Amino acid sequence: MKAAVVAAAAAVLAGGASAHSHRHAHKALFQKRSLNDTEVCVPTCTTIYSTIYGEETWIQPPPKSTEAPVPVPVITTTPEPEPVVVPTTTTTEPAIVPTPIPQICPTPGTYTFPATTIVVTETTTVCAASTTEVPSGTHTLGGVTTVVETATEIVCPYATTEVENGVVTSVIKTTTFVCPSAGTYTIAPITTVVPSVTTVVVPVVTTYCPGTYTAPAVVTTITETNVVVYCPFTSSEIPAPTPQAVTPKPQAAPEPAPAPAPAPEKPKAVAPPPASTPAKGKGSVGGGKLGGKGKHWAMTYTPFRPDGHCKTYSEVDADVKIIASKNFEALRIYSTDCDTLPNVGAAAEKYGLRLIIGLFVGSPGCDNGNPTIAQQISALKEWKKWHLVDLCVVGNEALFNGYCSVQQLADLIVHTKKELGSAGYTGPYTTTDVLSAFEAGDMSPVCNVIDVVSANVHAYFNYQTTPGQAGKFVRSQLDAVSKICGGKPSYCMETGWPTSGVCNGAACAGVPQQKEAIASIEQEIGQSVVFFSFRDDPWKNPGACNCERSWGSDKAFGY
Repeated sequence: MKAAVVAAAAAVLAGGASAHSHRHAHKALFQKRSLNDTEVCVPTCTTIYSTIYGEETWIQPPPKSTEAPVPVPVITTTPEPEPVVVPTTTTTEPAIVPTPIPQICPTPGTYTFPATTIVVTETTTVCAASTTEVPSGTHTLGGVTTVVETATEIVCPYATTEVENGVVTSVIKTTTFVCPSAGTYTIAPITTVVPSVTTVVVPVVTTYCPGTYTAPAVVTTITETNVVVYCPFTSSEIPAPTPQAVTPKPQAAPEPAPAPAPAPEKPKAVAPPPASTPAKGKGSVGGGKLGGKGKHWAMTYTPFRPDGHCKTYSEVDADVKIIASKNFEALRIYSTDCDTLPNVGAAAEKYGLRLIIGLFVGSPGCDNGNPTIAQQISALKEWKKWHLVDLCVVGNEALFNGYCSVQQLADLIVHTKKELGSAGYTGPYTTTDVLSAFEAGDMSPVCNVIDVVSANVHAYFNYQTTPGQAGKFVRSQLDAVSKICGGKPSYCMETGWPTSGVCNGAACAGVPQQKEAIASIEQEIGQSVVFFSFRDDPWKNPGACNCERSWGSDKAFGY
């Protein structure tokens, strides 16, 4: 059985661009934090639990027939400290929420799936599930990781499981977590023991905001037998009484890959006034002082080991040395965790590489008061090696994931400019998202406060694009986002091709396909893109495309 994933997309290769849903969004960056069990609350912390029981929500393999089998999850247990009050339990009816709809295609042919709409009338939190493959042994997974700068009390939901009479039920618990001092605390991870390599199902908290969610009508051609197609809900439209994002805010659920749909009408380009430090040169792809001298400008880099734990400085140094040896000129980093600034910064300076720094915006949202954002800004101000920095990227697909509204993101960029400017940074700013997020509405608030416009473009998620057409596809997308922001210079902050995963129409994953795609991108637009990624990421959830772990470019670049 093979699984395919279908979402709304527009596919135009030459003379236009495609709006596409994106599998990645770097939720995995915070998923990694949920797998990191090196720092947990000290024994003097106190937890107070309340519980909400929900329906069983395990992810299961695609069915081998039209009858879905009963899922058999890996049974896990959660060690819990003794509560200081008697826990309260509330049983709730299963909520109707916009989770992807599985459709079974038993034979080859053309299938039409009608549009489906679900209205969520109030903010709904449910237990979803995430999967991760682990080797034999004892593993600590899941939980909620938070960083506090002082003694504080945190109230947050987390997902776990309970077993009664052999029945495993997903559970959302709310805990009041009292931490006595500054530090990083992981709340209620799950411990599981497996005898061999096993795909473990981990419950996660997923929250949907009020709105109208639509799974667009999809027509797709299936060439194999017994294919399961997942039609995800990709939009949410509801008048918001306050400037809050109204798209769903999943915390760790696997993301779908896109497939064809009619192209939405593109908003008119807005000609914004110049930002504080405008890049030189005329619009479209590249221009100004950014970009590479040759075919290799930059590579994404996250300092995580295959198990999701942080690399040491010597490991980071060895990685950066390899990247520099392949004639890359810069590294893109996403956040400040895992000692990224001191370790990656020192290695970059040692081997003559520049940095594209990042401010990661996740599920807590885009508000300037978000403690995670404040912590990252504080770390950057303390580090302040601006002589290494070419560009600051505020947010990675924060609009697409519903973490920010356009105005909230613009306000955050202005706030970041003020904070980093006070510490001496005078370089350019941008944010990066997928084209569909840029086309979803009026982007002028963001366009007005960035110096260059950036997008994440992965041609693999356009069903019409072969590996050899990847470069032209990336260029077409960057041309489109440049026009939306009045002709500002455009750059790609992520592009690449996976070495394993399901076929998405003409876009198939594989080692030779990756080499062909990267060669196409190098030839067409290599001086203006950041390649994704340095190594495979085994700690990530494989995702519906079964490709999330396999974007490492070592085979294509020969290191």
